[in-house]
Amino acid sequence: MAVNVTEKAANEIKRVIGEQAKDGTTVLRIGVRAGGCSGFQYNLALDDQFDAAKDDLSEQHGVTVAVDKKSMLYLDGTTIDYYDGLEKRGFSFDNPNVVKSCGCGSSFQA
Repeated sequence: MAVNVTEKAANEIKRVIGEQAKDGTTVLRIGVRAGGCSGFQYNLALDDQFDAAKDDLSEQHGVTVAVDKKSMLYLDGTTIDYYDGLEKRGFSFDNPNVVKSCGCGSSFQA
């Protein structure tokens, strides 16, 4: 298993990369960090660096995705999607490793 990015999320990432005039070496870095009301927070960033020894790399719908091996312990099997509706807009995480999450959905416990 790995982290999966839907086509809709990948299209949004490509749009942002284009707006920021990033080059072809830009990767979507997905990770977790300590924080939030439930213990961990998701972290999405555009990065120009990756380390094949420390990162799990994949190509998904035209986007290179990098997940550091520590974060992969908490994210394995996660699907990242993008929602653009009237009531909210942003990335969503469907993580099968979550045992508890906060009401706002930005932090979790695994």
